[in-house]
Amino acid sequence: MKGNGTIEYTRPYPSPNPNVRMSEVTYWSTGYRVKGLLAEPAAEGIYDGIVYLRGGIQHVGMVRPSRIAQFAQQGFTVFAPYYRGNRGGEGFDGFGGEDRFDAVHAVDVLKQHPKTDSARIHLFSFSRGGIMALWTAIIRDDITSVVNWAGVSDVIFTYKERKELRRMMKRVIGGSPNSAPEEYRNRTALFHVDEIDAPFLLVHGRQDVNVSIEQAIMLEDALNEAGKPVETWYFSEYTHFFPPAESARVTRDLCNWMKGKGN
Repeated sequence: MKGNGTIEYTRPYPSPNPNVRMSEVTYWSTGYRVKGLLAEPAAEGIYDGIVYLRGGIQHVGMVRPSRIAQFAQQGFTVFAPYYRGNRGGEGFDGFGGEDRFDAVHAVDVLKQHPKTDSARIHLFSFSRGGIMALWTAIIRDDITSVVNWAGVSDVIFTYKERKELRRMMKRVIGGSPNSAPEEYRNRTALFHVDEIDAPFLLVHGRQDVNVSIEQAIMLEDALNEAGKPVETWYFSEYTHFFPPAESARVTRDLCNWMKGKGN
């Protein structure tokens, strides 16, 4: 077993963008070999890094090369872990359990990349990835900024508002919030936001029925109460998924927001 964040091997991966190079990386995380996709601008240079934290679980919400290429095109090196147990990675995806360390150690993978400014690492999360981003920002003190787009902030709230996910959550987490309360509490980072140093940007559609706007508001309130910097971009007309043109525009804007942090 090798140390956390140690890269086992890399292999070239087809890129959808001629200006972006991609590779699949296998790295170590708490004793497991975990895989993820790395994207870098083809042009030489030193860039801010983004750990891209995907939503979903298993094949649902899997990392899309075209999506992380959008961030690389904006001038970032990007590493998107698949999380353990996915795409040939070892271990079991626990929906924000011990698999949170796959996000924590993905930061170390990105820092090793020769084009990454290791002092400027950002987190971008979508949906379930919000749990992973919160824990990473809590556990690490070297995160420059965090963008949480339609992110889950409270796993118990997710169980209550997403009836169609309850069977999966019981199986993965080990029961319901009533039968396994500690497992749910241990996944909910809202109790620990006072340990976060990085500024947050919350992006959310008010019509979102996958992850309700209440989850963003709960996180916003918790960060404000803890005296942590937080900015919100709430869109009254959008759901969990923004129209492609608007998604691209917001992505460009939030990339600029990230580049302006920590300077």
